[in-house]
Order: sequence, then C-alpha cells, then structure tokens
Amino acid sequence: MAHAIALPEVSDVIRVLAADSTRMNSQLLTTALERDKRFQVLDSPADVALVSAAVAKDKPGVIVISAEIDGNPRRGFEVAREIHSLHAQTRIVMLLDSSERSQVIEAFRAGARGVFSRSESLKSLAKCIFCVSQGQIWANSKELKYLLEALGEALPLRVIDARGTELLSRREQEVVRCVAEGLSNREIAQRLGLTEHTVKNYLFRIFDKLGVSKRVEVVLYAYSLSNISDAAHSPSPAKAKTSSPSPASHVPASSRMSPTLMAGSTTTN
Repeated sequence: MAHAIALPEVSDVIRVLAADSTRMNSQLLTTALERDKRFQVLDSPADVALVSAAVAKDKPGVIVISAEIDGNPRRGFEVAREIHSLHAQTRIVMLLDSSERSQVIEAFRAGARGVFSRSESLKSLAKCIFCVSQGQIWANSKELKYLLEALGEALPLRVIDARGTELLSRREQEVVRCVAEGLSNREIAQRLGLTEHTVKNYLFRIFDKLGVSKRVEVVLYAYSLSNISDAAHSPSPAKAKTSSPSPASHVPASSRMSPTLMAGSTTTN
C-alpha cells in the first residue's frame, strides 16, 4: 500500500501525454486520466514514431509511456531516451508490466523519474504523475532496493551538459561519487578529508548547478546523462547494446513508498 500523502493545492493544470502499449490502450488510459481535474490530457499520437514530435509541439509536463509498444518490449525505453535527450523539461513515467529488476534499472537509465507497475491502481498512477510533475521521484521499496544493489555495477559518473562540458568541479564530482556509493555526509567528509559543513556546502552547490533538490536526483541525473553520452558515441543505434547499470542513492525505503523521495524539501544529509 502507498503511504497516504496530503497533496498541496495547485493552480496550474498538469499537461499529460499518454503513450501506452497499443493505440487503443493509449485512448483508454487518456480517458481514465481525464477524470482527474489536475490534468489536461493531450491527444495521444497515432504512431509511436510521432511521440517525440508530439512532445515538442504540445510540451507536456509529464509523459506516461509503456515499456512495451506495439509488441516490442524495448521500444518504450528507446522513445524515453529520445525524449529525455531532446526534451529534458518533460518528465517521464515508465509503465511496466512488472517490476522486474532489469526493467526498473533500464527505465531510470532511460531518463524516467518514476516507474509504475500495471498491477497498481489508477488512483496511484494519478498520484505518481502529480509527484513526478513536482520534481519528485516515484519508486517503491523493492525498486529502490534494485537501484541500491546495482551501485557496484554502475558506469562511472559523468556529469556533463549536452555539449559534453563538465558541469561540476573535480571535488564536486568526487562528492557525487561518494553520494552514489551511499555514503553519509560524515563518511564523505572522512574519505575526502573535509568537514561535514564543507560537504554540505558542496552538496548545496551541486544541487544548484544541476537544478535538483535531493541526493537521489543527483545520481539519477548523472547516470541518465552518462547514458545519453554513451549513446551519442555508439557506432549506430541498431548495433548498440543496452546496458543495465543503474542510478541509485542512499535513501530509506518504506513498505511501499519512500518518504524521502516524496518529500519536497531540500535534503543534504
């Protein structure tokens, strides 16, 4: 069961685009989401190839996209990567048939900010969309566990912009690597020979540079950018192999949804 969370009142309607596994499913999902007055649900494109163009034209705040599209179990991940690369302002929720480890990891690597299993309710999906639209991360305790377990397999962090320019100083990148290992501020300070106060200052600067507010978002940001960079240097999309390393961070997990990930306040501890 998800934690009951009092959602704040919002004046702006959230623009949502749904791209489910088939055109019929997309239409059904659109109709269901339209019942929530917080959402303005946009028309789903008739062809998955037009999804990115629809995002560019209609500028949704959130896109809900199925991992499997038209019988291809990986097409949704490909589309998510394209959207994340070209339209970073649109946040992605990935619909999964089941919360399998490989799919959860690949969803976050593709740029998703939320993963949602079809076994959950439409009411929970609406809450997921709302939270992701507010810049929060949506994942249950099992999915967070997958991310934490995959830390040792992860690619080296590369925090760069679209032109390949380093966004963080050498010391800031060292702090991010420590965060990715799940170290506390005290442990980071001990490893790098800093005070805890200095570590907190570094984290605030990192948050500000990357436009994030929580430790988990720093690592998700870094790994999703790494994935984009890897794809850009691949010989061709058709021949590129999809890797399964995952972003993660040191966050407490609850029975269903982590309060740390749902919280809206800045956290540096």
